[in-house]
Amino acid sequence: MSGKGARGLGHLSSFRQPSSPFALKEIMSVQTFGKKKTATAVAHCVPGRGLIRVNGSPIQLVEPSTLRYKVYEPVLVLGEAKFAPVDIRVRVSGGGHTSQVYAIRQAIAKAIVAFYAKNFDAASALELKKTLVAYDRTLLVADPRRCEPKKFGGHGARARRQKSYR
Repeated sequence: MSGKGARGLGHLSSFRQPSSPFALKEIMSVQTFGKKKTATAVAHCVPGRGLIRVNGSPIQLVEPSTLRYKVYEPVLVLGEAKFAPVDIRVRVSGGGHTSQVYAIRQAIAKAIVAFYAKNFDAASALELKKTLVAYDRTLLVADPRRCEPKKFGGHGARARRQKSYR
């Protein structure tokens, strides 16, 4: 044989076992997302020391401060011990302040469940999932409601202009 097919399986030599701890982190990492209306949060979960960062800043600095406990809910429900072996980085964009907070909490909850399912055993992940769903289902399941578009003949999606005979 001649040409590219003559090399055999030599092109697979680049697939080796990871030699550095950084490569091991990549294998153990999990990426999940959370959504609320038009806000999308992507959580990247890797083995670490229990740090949670949102857009590069610590979770304690999430604004608005009145909704900060909503972001803490997955940590408070499951306990800090479950989050100790992982670092979670969250990127959030789109939507308003409240929608972003709900997307962040969903991304964090889904990330910890996926991390335990991938790197530990499925039984512990199922236990985490049951605990979160018992507290609040929207921690794991996205809310499908969206804004309905405006139609002609009125001021909004459903409201019509008032009819007048004179």
